[in-house]
Amino acid sequence: MDKKSQQAQNVEQQQLSQNTRRSFSFSSLRIKKRHNSAEDGGFTRRRGLLSFSSVRETSRKEPDDDGVSQLHSTQDQMKMTGEQPRVNLISDVAGKHSAIPSGDDEGERQGALKRFSAMWSSFRRGKRDKVKDPEPSEPLGTEAADNTSRQHRYVSGQYFFEYLVVVSLKKTKDGSSYEPQITYQFPKRDVMARFQKEEEEKTLKAITLFCFPEGINWAPLTEYHSETFSFVLTEIDGSRRNGYCRRLLPGGKGARPPEAYCIISSLACFGLFSKIFDEVEKRRQISMAMIYPFMQKLREAPFPAPGNTVEIKSFIPESGTEIISLTRPLDSWLEHVNFATLFNCLKDEDVLKVFAAAVLERRIIFIADELGTLSQVIHAVAALLYPFTWQHTFISIVPEILIDVVMAPTPYLLGVQKRLLDLVTDQSDLLVVDLSEEKTETFIVSIGDEDSILPPKLKTEILEALCTRQQTSTVEELNRVVSEAFLHFFVKTVGHYASYVKYSHAGERGVFEKRSFYKAIESKTTRHFVKKFIQTQMFDLFIQEVEQQQPGPQQGIFHKKILEYQEKKKRDKTKKH
Repeated sequence: MDKKSQQAQNVEQQQLSQNTRRSFSFSSLRIKKRHNSAEDGGFTRRRGLLSFSSVRETSRKEPDDDGVSQLHSTQDQMKMTGEQPRVNLISDVAGKHSAIPSGDDEGERQGALKRFSAMWSSFRRGKRDKVKDPEPSEPLGTEAADNTSRQHRYVSGQYFFEYLVVVSLKKTKDGSSYEPQITYQFPKRDVMARFQKEEEEKTLKAITLFCFPEGINWAPLTEYHSETFSFVLTEIDGSRRNGYCRRLLPGGKGARPPEAYCIISSLACFGLFSKIFDEVEKRRQISMAMIYPFMQKLREAPFPAPGNTVEIKSFIPESGTEIISLTRPLDSWLEHVNFATLFNCLKDEDVLKVFAAAVLERRIIFIADELGTLSQVIHAVAALLYPFTWQHTFISIVPEILIDVVMAPTPYLLGVQKRLLDLVTDQSDLLVVDLSEEKTETFIVSIGDEDSILPPKLKTEILEALCTRQQTSTVEELNRVVSEAFLHFFVKTVGHYASYVKYSHAGERGVFEKRSFYKAIESKTTRHFVKKFIQTQMFDLFIQEVEQQQPGPQQGIFHKKILEYQEKKKRDKTKKH
């Protein structure tokens, strides 16, 4: 091929890469345009870096009892060009993670750390990635109403899942250890363009990494405690795909390595997918071939709307045809959450300290032995922020080869296994929370002001509301009590925001009057907190969305609670007079 032809091909591939390819980032980067505001200085119209590369070279000794020293090295490269950034982190981590000779040049190492920091300073911005369920329409005629109600039972165009894979531990070529490999995939996509195949391979390799994130030398086992956990793959545009994983010992006799079932879905519903895993596991014990018909029927089934049920018919030898009912909770924004684990690991007062650090978008690391504990707690903490959304790095279980993410200078929520604790405690200006049962102290590292961030009166009200959870009997009831306790906190602190979004002309976007907003707060301690909170990215994005909406009644549970609170204040004021 001559030089001109080669250059033309390179240009074509670059254009295809920029316009067509999708890539994923564990760092959850987002880029969003923001109008400039005379009041707050505004944000730059585009945040991003022209190029990024990071190298961290460390030589770490494993514990003396096994006498093995390992060289851990990570080289991650990230490039962003034009309007659409391209992140190649998955391919680097999942297939091209090569050792780099260590050196003694301190200046070179510091330069690498600066480049690493530069990537994390690019905040994730964008629209919320939550699937919105259709709003009920006005009553229609009998026949039309029947059809409409049937339609509202489902979320249009949503599949239950994108992939189901089985990840098994297979011996390496030299037979010295095991490595995770995908041994089953449904659906199997054979007809794909080259770039689609490459992207799928990167994603599948990343899945194996998160199914077995420990980075240890596995060995055959005779006993293994089954565990279910989740992780998140984040696209460069900020949209998320959830990974649900169940790890267990496969059927058979004698010692054997564990394997993992993993479902990738754009839908966040942990309880629902846990039940699906029960059915998959039941069929796996009979035969791998039994999984396919069940998953095929599940894939063809419509995803139910909140509070509704979908039924899957499935045949099992010797049992006959079974009907599996899968129901979504009515509070769909809590369906990925179980607050029980959070409150089993932490006292109420400690939960409030974690909440305080999260609401000001600080760096928080959770430490535990169990993968399920890490993933459930980190999702629960993120859910406490509703109606706001965590806008920064979010990794529920950090694989060992990505442990350098703890050096990121920007906010994050990270879950790290306890055996890696020594690799994270050398950081400062963060909160390290120990979730394990045998902990000697809950906060291994802290800034020290976590107990004084929230207004004292509102903090007391949250604690009083949390006390009523002892009367709950189901997960749904517990979730509702906990979520409402923290929702009321936001109602009382920033629930008056709508009155300070001003519209100059009909059809134009609104402008949020920040200074007038916090000046209107009577309580000095609440005003002090709100002045800090409105500087966060989660509040900024929330207000951006409000500014883009036309004036009028707002929808959703947060706005419902605001109206209830305002009505109560009016009644109390009337009683006083």
